[in-house]
Amino acid sequence: MRRKIVVLGAGESGTGAAVLAKVKGLDTFVSDAGSIKEQYKKRLDDYGIEWEEGGHTESRILEADEAVKSPGIPDDAPLVRKLREKGIPVVSEIEFAGRYTRAKMICITGSNGKTTTTSLTYHIFKSAGLNVGLAGNIGRSLAFQVATEEHDYYVIELSSFQLDNMYDFKADIAVLMNITPDHLDRYEGSMQNYVDAKFRITRNQTGEDAFVFWNDDPVIRRELEKHGLKARLYPFAAVKEEGVAAYVENETVKIDRPTAFNMEQEELALRGTHNLYNSLAAGISANIAGIRKEYIRKALSDFKGVEHRLERVCDVGGVHFVNDSKATNVNACWYALQSMTGKTVLILGGKDKGNDYGEIMELVKEKCSALVFLGLHNEKLHEAFDGLGLPVAEVTTGMKDAVEAAFRLAKKGETVLLSPCCASFDLFKSYEDRGEQFKKYVREL
Repeated sequence: MRRKIVVLGAGESGTGAAVLAKVKGLDTFVSDAGSIKEQYKKRLDDYGIEWEEGGHTESRILEADEAVKSPGIPDDAPLVRKLREKGIPVVSEIEFAGRYTRAKMICITGSNGKTTTTSLTYHIFKSAGLNVGLAGNIGRSLAFQVATEEHDYYVIELSSFQLDNMYDFKADIAVLMNITPDHLDRYEGSMQNYVDAKFRITRNQTGEDAFVFWNDDPVIRRELEKHGLKARLYPFAAVKEEGVAAYVENETVKIDRPTAFNMEQEELALRGTHNLYNSLAAGISANIAGIRKEYIRKALSDFKGVEHRLERVCDVGGVHFVNDSKATNVNACWYALQSMTGKTVLILGGKDKGNDYGEIMELVKEKCSALVFLGLHNEKLHEAFDGLGLPVAEVTTGMKDAVEAAFRLAKKGETVLLSPCCASFDLFKSYEDRGEQFKKYVREL
């Protein structure tokens, strides 16, 4: 009798897992409480996979041998609880896909910087001519690629939600950029629960594997001792410190191990302190994988950057516009503000995730000439920032009005920065939708 696999959620992750289950000969059924996008319906139909939308047929789902849960569905969802009460394993798409490939896995997580680091690492591997796939929280799902292609390496961006339901999966190279408060609404308000989720990236690693991490992150340093890691450790830092494997010295990027490497810092394509960390993490990961120095140097110097992450849009009337819509937490906004060289009109707001705005308060005082609050509920922003005495525009209607308000507030030579600190789901479909609308209305000014 064929094993029955139920996939909950029919987005990129869920439909990818369903296709993989189907091509591996498993009895596959997909269920989504919401509506399924047409592109994913077509994918499921093309593979002859049965699906439902707009609700769950519990009797059928609870007959499964195993369930694959999309990362957007929380562990405490009623149906997930019922599956577990019946003893039915619930796993992530990444966990499921990992069973069907022997490719080397370079896995990257962190509260901030993971998308840029993932994209840059992939760029290095691809530029070096390796057979590599880009997967996880970026691009096409790992499961769909495993089902339809064959790669020797995968560079995978992993959110804490994807890490939550990974058990036997192993990263050959695990990269942890940083840990700052994020998604605490999903983790019962507990920072430790969120930290534990991030450290699952080191799960199952052996002495043959590598763990790359930011040496100066106090949370990571504290947790290192608790986890008894077996992997080889490759910490990186902005300056040379005892034990770090990658750093900058005399304006030169240096990697001491496993293979000595250096290049001039000014040759890096990405600017700013946060991007230095991204470049160090990507460079050392490529070094560990045995990629030759010339390929690493070239790729670090010609990388084009990531859309919606400190993306220069254009100048209008002497005002610079920068799209940082991917800054969905306070720490990401901190990095964006820290990179600003002149006065800035900051657009922030959206769906709050338990944010503490104290982290950016000093930078707002130093860098900002005005603020635009963009969201359906801006009370917390007023409470945090009104005392600074900066001009504030409140916008609850959408991006067009926010862009126009910011442009009115900005003086010639200043920058309008969209770096929201918040999730996008109050007024927008996604952070990508928010960023695209920002660029559209800036160009229409």
